[in-house]
Amino acid sequence: MPFRLARLLASAAVTALVASSLGGCQTAMSDITGSLAPKTEVNPASDPQRAAEVFGERYRANPKDADAAVAYGQALRANGQRAQASAVLEQATIANPGNKAILAAYGRALADNGNFQQAFDVLSHAHSPENPDWRILSVQGAVLDQMSRHDEARRYYASALKIVPGEPAVLSNLGLSYMLSKDLPKAEQALRQAYASTRADARVRQNLALVVGLQGRFAEAETIVRADLPPDEAAANVAYLKEMLKGKDTRTGEGAVPIAALNQPD
Repeated sequence: MPFRLARLLASAAVTALVASSLGGCQTAMSDITGSLAPKTEVNPASDPQRAAEVFGERYRANPKDADAAVAYGQALRANGQRAQASAVLEQATIANPGNKAILAAYGRALADNGNFQQAFDVLSHAHSPENPDWRILSVQGAVLDQMSRHDEARRYYASALKIVPGEPAVLSNLGLSYMLSKDLPKAEQALRQAYASTRADARVRQNLALVVGLQGRFAEAETIVRADLPPDEAAANVAYLKEMLKGKDTRTGEGAVPIAALNQPD
């Protein structure tokens, strides 16, 4: 499955979307704040297995090392070892009580595993009302969307956007939230605003294509999907988009949305 569309659309159920056909496409959520991981040449995104080995050695050498624990947890999630990541980060919270970086990573890992209420509770302690982190606010919104608490989720996105107006990752999540509640025009409006940003990534484009396609404007969705892609990848993405949109409803499937492909900022 093409990575770009798979990642987006592994949310597609994103939210909902078509949650039923995406279970096998789910990927681990990236860290909430990229600055939390120690500096290294090993990139969990490009070589998750090697990263898990390297950071695992560092973590086992000193389980109380907060940076090593966060980096190891991120590598495990990127490697698909979500349960192990959650266990490692849970132990790290015990060894480092109150460490917000670890709490943020642990909350993310819990969300990966579908423990949404617990994830939300943990993330609530990863920042404070006096010093909110827009990235965590966005993740909390995504978790609330997973629990079908869409109105609450949108309040978190609104709070995040007050800190970073026009942030495409937050706007994209907002659009997907509207998609979950079948308000496709509002979903498209938010996603087009995100897509217009110079900071928008491929996930934003694919989310917009999905919403446009769900409204029956497949030719337009195909144009969006093909933008800036090599012909072979564009064709594969279009084929996959067609399959996803075929007979799908925004609330079909098992209900819970693979949270991974939501546009969670690193």
